This record gives sequence, structure tokens and C-alpha cells, in this order.
Amino acid sequence: MQMTDGSSPWLIVGLGNPGPEYAGNRHNVGFMVADLLAERMGGRFKAHKARAQVVEGRIGPPGPASQRVVVAKPMSFMNLSGGPTTALRDFYKVPVERIVVVHDELDIDYGVLRLKVGGGDNGHNGLKSITKSLGPDYCRVRFGIGRPPGRMQVADFVLKDFSSTERKDLDYEVDRAADAVESLVLDGLERAQSTYNG
Repeated sequence: MQMTDGSSPWLIVGLGNPGPEYAGNRHNVGFMVADLLAERMGGRFKAHKARAQVVEGRIGPPGPASQRVVVAKPMSFMNLSGGPTTALRDFYKVPVERIVVVHDELDIDYGVLRLKVGGGDNGHNGLKSITKSLGPDYCRVRFGIGRPPGRMQVADFVLKDFSSTERKDLDYEVDRAADAVESLVLDGLERAQSTYNG
């Protein structure tokens, strides 16, 4: 999983929908994690021609152990995330095993994390678009949001803000997801899975 060739950066893509009306939605938790990673690196998002906002920097301890990363938020809507992700991959020359996508996941309880490589899209339109463009073999950091209550439609549920109960823990859960991304990049998938997979 770890590549020794340090020439290409890691590309960390947080999924969400652009615009203030979506900012607190469950579907935008990928953006929340990307924002925190950028803050930790001391970077500011800048517009990129790939229709994305990006921050370039390093994570990890200063010195040779640190890793170069590009943190990105596609500025297309969720179901078109593949276009910006592919354009960024080509621009930064990132191999697929160094691409990490952070996204909300319905089939996992709220706040539970699962890290994995490959797999299906489970009806997630952002993943569907990325897999269509890249193939399935990128890394995923899946942030559990749970299933909709009662008869609420999935589309309505993911486009609603986190509940007041969930918001009490949200900063902590987003912080943990950002830690998991850093661990994946610095320690490799297996170690990150053993630490963070709930």
C-alpha cells in the first residue's frame, strides 16, 4: 500500500455539494473532513482549473517521513465528482492507490468509520461518478451517517443537516476521520484499519 517513490503526492478528495445551503448536510461530511485537514496543514483552499478547490501541503512529522498531499473539494455537484477527481489525478500525476475519497456512508451507524480499498458504490452518486472515471481501486474513508428514520427518502436524509444530537459529537467525529486519513497516508491501510475501523 505504501509507495516508496515520493515523487507523486497523495490526493485526498472530500465529497460534498458546493454552496452554503449544503454546508451542514450529512452528504457534506467529506467537505468537513477536507476543511479540517487543510486547517491542520495551515493551508487555504484555492480554485483549481479542474473545477475543484485545492490545498497543497504536507502531513506527518517534519522531515523525510512526511508525505506530500493535495486535499481537494470538487466544485461540481456530488453526482459529477468523477470529472474533477480525474482532472486532479492527471494534473498531479497521482497513481490510483494514492487517491483517498472521504464520504458519507448510509450502511454504517453515525460516527463509525470504515477504511477500505475498492468495492461497490452502494448507491452513493459521488462514488458512482468517481468509480466510472477511475475504476474502483481507490482508498475510501467511509463516515457512517446511519439510515434514514421511518419512511424518509434517502435523498432527503442525506441532504438534511446533522441532527442536534449528532451535532454534539460532530466535531469529535470529523476530527477522528481526519486522523484516520492521516494514518492511512502515513502508516498504510492495514495499520489505519486496525486503529480506526469501528
